[in-house]
Amino acid sequence: MNAGRELRTALIPAAWVVMLVVSDLPDILITMLGGAIPSWVLWAKAGFLASFLVLCLTWRAIRPLWQYAAVFLVLLLSLSLTGLIRTTDWFQSRFNYVGVSFFTGYAAVFVLDIIVALVVLTVLWLMKRDRRAFFLVKGQVNAPIEPVRWLGIRAGESWRTFGWIFAAVAALAVAIPTILGIAPSSEVFLRALPLLPVALLLAAVNAFTEEAYFRCSLLSTLHEIIGKTHTLLLTVVYFGLAHWLHGSPPGLLGFLMVGFLAWLLGKAMLETRGFLWPWCIHFLPDAVIFFSYALLYVRS
Repeated sequence: MNAGRELRTALIPAAWVVMLVVSDLPDILITMLGGAIPSWVLWAKAGFLASFLVLCLTWRAIRPLWQYAAVFLVLLLSLSLTGLIRTTDWFQSRFNYVGVSFFTGYAAVFVLDIIVALVVLTVLWLMKRDRRAFFLVKGQVNAPIEPVRWLGIRAGESWRTFGWIFAAVAALAVAIPTILGIAPSSEVFLRALPLLPVALLLAAVNAFTEEAYFRCSLLSTLHEIIGKTHTLLLTVVYFGLAHWLHGSPPGLLGFLMVGFLAWLLGKAMLETRGFLWPWCIHFLPDAVIFFSYALLYVRS
């Protein structure tokens, strides 16, 4: 047992360093210093991850992290490749949000996101050969929720109750500042209503893809290696940093809001051992966000 604890103690800082290096943290620091993010940063991150993967396979002390390194490398390369496709003249001329229908503009982007999710899930399947091992199952809907005093969650409570509460509160927390910021007239609201089914579909897809490649990937390859607490915190920081530059709102406030949501989603996935509650909690605030995009679309 002592050897196991010593091994975990060595693996925890390694997992954190890898995440921070390949996250958006270097991009954020470069931007804060007033510079433009050079193209070589991406390839430097990929090279670092590839080197770490080789190190995991050859150095026994960190070998338990090889699946984490492998899926992280696949995720980074997949997101980067689809990101580059979005910036091409071919893509911009056909699927730019300006000049195309509300559905077409977002659907084209989400096709790329679906590809990323499928690639990551395929790699997880090849490594684990069991969907339950990477939480791609409904899970235990009424699983007990670990108490959190500052949220008023006591022993004996279940996800069947608090899942809906979390989803509703998250949606409301997004809706209030979003709607106040847009301040749509009744005319704009009525014109946007026919786009509500599209907004719901986009929210459903976005919740699925982000849970697949942000949550399933890291949680399933880490929680048994470095423990639940560090795994949750690591995914919170990674997800928050991913929204620092381009989130709504951006910066520290966005990081904290998104980070709290990531903590809830990760907690739900680990404690229910499944995908359903994280997806539901993610879907409702996303539905508000995409309907707000519909309001802006009809108003423009």
